[in-house]
Amino acid sequence: MKTTISQVHDYEGKEVTIGAWLANKRSSGKIAFLQLRDGTGFMQAVVAKNGDEDETFQLAKNMTQESSMYITGTIVEDKRSPLGFEMQVSGIELIHEAVDYPITPKDHGTEFLMDHRHLWLRSKRQHAVMKIRNEIIRSTYQFFNENGYVKIDPPILTGSSAEGTTELFHTKYFDEEAYLSQSGQLYMEAAAMAFGKVFSFGPTFRAEKSKTRRHLIEFWMIEPEMAFVNHEESLQIQEQYVSFIAQSVLSNCKIELNLLERDTTQLEKIQAPFPRISYDDAVGMLKEKGFTDIEWGEDFGAPHETAIAESFDKPVFITNYPKDIKAFYMKPDPNRSDVVLCADLIAPEGYGEIIGGSQRIDDLELMKEQYEAHGLTGPAYKWYLELRQYGSVPHSGFGLGLERTVAWLSGVDHVRETIPFPRLLNRLHP
Repeated sequence: MKTTISQVHDYEGKEVTIGAWLANKRSSGKIAFLQLRDGTGFMQAVVAKNGDEDETFQLAKNMTQESSMYITGTIVEDKRSPLGFEMQVSGIELIHEAVDYPITPKDHGTEFLMDHRHLWLRSKRQHAVMKIRNEIIRSTYQFFNENGYVKIDPPILTGSSAEGTTELFHTKYFDEEAYLSQSGQLYMEAAAMAFGKVFSFGPTFRAEKSKTRRHLIEFWMIEPEMAFVNHEESLQIQEQYVSFIAQSVLSNCKIELNLLERDTTQLEKIQAPFPRISYDDAVGMLKEKGFTDIEWGEDFGAPHETAIAESFDKPVFITNYPKDIKAFYMKPDPNRSDVVLCADLIAPEGYGEIIGGSQRIDDLELMKEQYEAHGLTGPAYKWYLELRQYGSVPHSGFGLGLERTVAWLSGVDHVRETIPFPRLLNRLHP
């Protein structure tokens, strides 16, 4: 019977065959212990020597790291194993012998590992992080599908900037200027006017020359947009969504979290509702914490976000930022024109902002004023203005950065480990 490591619990006491690679091994006299991986998980296989001419034992003893094989044996319980089972081997068919595999069990530097990212992905740690990433993606689709959202795919090549920034990748679109998308939000607003509640999930690009542990050049965003939803309702949806994916990871990635030595008691706390503080209160809190230079009207950096998060054991919303430091499309607070109806969600444990969201301007005349103030002209923005001209409604949305969320939930230090092939300021390969 052919199966996978993730399914061996269904075959206790039975003989099975698994296609696998040799991740590591050790031998002791007449026993060889093979650490197998097959893409679904990791498992130990035990080969006992049976006489001097035992070809299976000799093959196991001499097999090199990352050689591939079909391995056959009986599945038995092993309570010491994270998997709970191991294989008692009866036969091995070598498929390919790997020679001089470059990533050995010894320690390697980060740059070396990044140069060999295509191979580093095979390691237990990277496997665990990618499985957690996959669970976040899976539970994201589950959450939005179960709550009546339609997935819409915005374009990656665009004729305009969603945020009004200059940190864009330019390209020629035949005879026109085009950009790699930095957000699908503007297009998702159009989709929300057609389908009510929508979400996108796709790559975005920022030409930001940053080398911090929180930044990537190419990263993935989940961007819901909702018609007839105000700012307060959007905050409730955001905390419900983040709680849902956190608890899904906690429930379905126990082996991976344990391997990464993640403190799961921190994840158990991630349950809605989340605390909220205003931007005004955040500035006051920072001054009390020793950031005496911060002034009202300045945006927060990573040290500021970390300091604020230290006061909470859940993600915290910072609401109502100054209008002048936020995007042109955010709706002003009707009670206070110098701030907008927006919020950033700051993850605990120093992982920074994972969500940015707002209620959008739905008034045509106010949006025209914003266009004039920001110099938004031409066909690249005309269609977005028309969303306020034909059946405008109150609407809100947000964007969650996948890689930062993976880093937070898995407990890894740097986002470069949270995407299969990271694009960094100095790295386009592999």
